[in-house]
Amino acid sequence: MHRIVISGYYGFNNIGDESILKAVVDNLRDRIEDIDITVLSQNPESTREKFGVKAVDRMSVAQIVKSIARSDLLISGGGSLLQDVTSKRSILYYLAVMWIALFFGKKVFIYSQGIGPVNSGLNRRLMIKTLRKVDYIVVRDEGSREFLLDCGLSPEKMIVTADPVIRIKQPDLEEGRKILKEADFDFSTDTPKIGIAIKGKLKDEDFLSEVCCGIKGLISRYDARIVLIPFHFSEDMPITEEIQRRIGDNVTCIKKKCLTEEMLSIIGNMDLLVGVRLHSLIHSAIMEVPMIGISYDPKVNSFMKSMDLRAMCSVYDFKGEYLLEEYDKVMENKEALLDKVRKHKGSLIDKLNNNEILIKKLLGEEGSDV
Repeated sequence: MHRIVISGYYGFNNIGDESILKAVVDNLRDRIEDIDITVLSQNPESTREKFGVKAVDRMSVAQIVKSIARSDLLISGGGSLLQDVTSKRSILYYLAVMWIALFFGKKVFIYSQGIGPVNSGLNRRLMIKTLRKVDYIVVRDEGSREFLLDCGLSPEKMIVTADPVIRIKQPDLEEGRKILKEADFDFSTDTPKIGIAIKGKLKDEDFLSEVCCGIKGLISRYDARIVLIPFHFSEDMPITEEIQRRIGDNVTCIKKKCLTEEMLSIIGNMDLLVGVRLHSLIHSAIMEVPMIGISYDPKVNSFMKSMDLRAMCSVYDFKGEYLLEEYDKVMENKEALLDKVRKHKGSLIDKLNNNEILIKKLLGEEGSDV
């Protein structure tokens, strides 16, 4: 039996990272026989229930050491773990987990991560020192590869694939319709259904005001019905509820903690997805729903570029009128946009198979060259 430990930002009710874990676990099980998976989680009980894996407290040193010591392989990723923009300390946690594995002589695999920015010189040196010792580094975009090359890492062990979530299969749309109806969304008219996944804080008054302005414009001009979709439930609910409070009618707010398939099904019922959250855009690509990307981080731009699209603007220069202009462009060119999404989605899925090929090699199973 192959024993694998997975480290990442799991158990925090962030649908993006929970979707990453689902994709990684499902594909490991599909391609590698007889595996035992343990996840380091903020909420081990929830992780065990959702994914049918073993799970331990990600902050318990004793449990981490015990799990890694009995394992064959540590997988770090996916997501944006190795960066110090959102937190100066989280990168040290993920590097420390890798060092525990290296101390016990375990294989270490970086799984389709988005890496950087790393602004602290100390953090950057520690990251490079660690990554030079791991077995394979698989990044999800060219920007991450270029960042590591700029930091002085050799390209020999680096491979570019994609975000693992893009490989999740489309679910049935009925579950999403059920959740939307429970949230009092009206399916009785044919006016545009627009999902909006915002990342922001209540103190960001300028951005919040412009978002509300854009939504009011969509409602006024197109009689659009808006669905506010929180991807990181605890972080996104305050701003989504405030938007709903300010606008009122024609705005539905999803207040259920959704599983990956439920979120995909909700988005699949939309005519358009406006996303700040990266994984809202990836979910939109999976469901082949037209999207408008608003960038808060280079990873959003990288994903849109991988679809041969571009982000409309950043959260820092967003204006409500931009949303109306972009809506017109996207809906006018809807079929051409979706053709691009289908084409590039298939290419990214093919690239992702390299993760399991390399993992099988590390586990001593038969594999083929990448």
